[in-house]
Amino acid sequence: MAFESLSEKISAAFKRLKSKGKLTENDVKTSMREVRLALLEADVNYKVAKDFTDKVIERAIGTQVMESLTPAQMVVKIVNEELINLMGEEKNQVKFSSKPPTIILMCGLQGSGKTTHSAKLALKFKKQGHRPLLVACDVYRPAAIKQLQILGNQIGVEVFELGNKPPREISQKSVSYAKDHGNDVIIVDTAGRLHIDEDLMNELRDLKSVLNPQEILLVVDAMTGQDAVNVAKSFNELLDVTGVILTKLDGDTRGGSALSVKSITGKPIKFIGTGEKLENLEDFHPDRMASRILGMGDVLTLIEDAAANFNKKEDDLKNQMLQIKKMGPLKSILTKLPGMDKHLKDVDIDDKIMDRTYSIILSMTNEERKKPNIINPSRKKRIANGSGVKVEDVNRLLKQFEQMQKVMKRFKKGIPGFRFPKFFK
Repeated sequence: MAFESLSEKISAAFKRLKSKGKLTENDVKTSMREVRLALLEADVNYKVAKDFTDKVIERAIGTQVMESLTPAQMVVKIVNEELINLMGEEKNQVKFSSKPPTIILMCGLQGSGKTTHSAKLALKFKKQGHRPLLVACDVYRPAAIKQLQILGNQIGVEVFELGNKPPREISQKSVSYAKDHGNDVIIVDTAGRLHIDEDLMNELRDLKSVLNPQEILLVVDAMTGQDAVNVAKSFNELLDVTGVILTKLDGDTRGGSALSVKSITGKPIKFIGTGEKLENLEDFHPDRMASRILGMGDVLTLIEDAAANFNKKEDDLKNQMLQIKKMGPLKSILTKLPGMDKHLKDVDIDDKIMDRTYSIILSMTNEERKKPNIINPSRKKRIANGSGVKVEDVNRLLKQFEQMQKVMKRFKKGIPGFRFPKFFK
C-alpha cells in the first residue's frame, strides 16, 4: 500500500525519540534526519523534504516542546501539523458554477487513467444528485470514444460524441446539448499524449478558451513518482490547472508525489484514485492522509465509506454482504484502521473468500437471509450441500454475520474504536 515503507521508517524514528524521555536538540535533529531520508526514499522532492524537516526542527527545539512532560509526543504532533500544511491544510472541493452547467476539463498524459477517472468523477457527481454529461474529445487515440461510452453505460451516464470532429466543435456543441437536456455538470475527456508536446497544449489552451471551465483537473499517475510532480508542474505552467487527481495510490507506489504536488505547483490534490473499480475515487483530505502516513489509520474515511454503502434498514444477509463488497478490497478497508498497515504488510487477503461466502448466502432461502437465527442443524446441512462447503463453514459465516451486525451498530453511532469482523481465517 502507498506510504507503507515511509510510515514504518517514520514510526521507527519516533519510537527512538519516545525511548529518550527528555529530548535534546541533537535528538530532534537526528530523528528529523531519519525522517528526511525516509521522505527522499518515498520519492518526495528533495527541496520539499528539506524544507519540511527544517520547519519541524525549528518548531520542535523551542522550550515549549523540549521542556514539556511529553516532548516526543509534541514532536509527533508538530510533524502531523506540518504534513497537513504540506498537502494543503484542508480539503479542496470542486467549484460549481452558480449558473449551470459546471464545466470540468480533464487533462493528463496518455496512460494516466484520465478517461477512467472522468467516468469515476461522473459517477461520484451522479451519487450526489447531479446530472453529469461525459464529453468525448479524445479523437486521436484508437477506441478512446468507445472506451468512454462503455464506461458511461456502466454508470448510467450519457456520453456526448461527434466521432472525429474537431474537439473545439465537439466541446461547443456539448454545452448547448447539456443546457437543452438538463445536464448540470459537463466532464470533458481530452486527448492524452505520451509526453508533453506543443500540439497537445495548444489544443488544451483552445478548449480552455472556448469552454471557460470552472475546473481544469490534471490526472497524474502516482506510480511515476517524481515524474508525476514534473508533469503536474509543466501542465500547471501552461494551463493554470485548478487541481490534481492522483491515481493508483492503492498500489506499491512510494507516495512521494502526494507530498510534493501542492508544494511544487501550488495547486491542491482534489481526488485520489484508490482502486480499479469506478467507485474507487475519494476526496483528498490532507489531515486524513497525514494520519495514514503516521500510522494512525483513517477511520473517518472508513466510516464515510460505510455510511455511503450501507442501507440502515437492510437486514438481509445477502444484501449486507454485497454492501461490504462495495466498500472495496478487504485489505484496503482494514488498512484504514489505526496500526493495521504494519500487521497486514505480508498478509495475503484473498477477496475470493467474499465470493465463496456469497455462494453460501445464495444457498439460503429469503427467510433465512433475513432471520439467520432460524437456521437449525438440518438447514445448515442443506445450505452446505447447496454451496459445496462444509457445515463448519456455514457456522463460521453465521458467527461472522453476528459480529458484523455489532460493527454496523457502532458505525451508526460514529464510534471509531470498533473491531472489524474477520472474513478470512
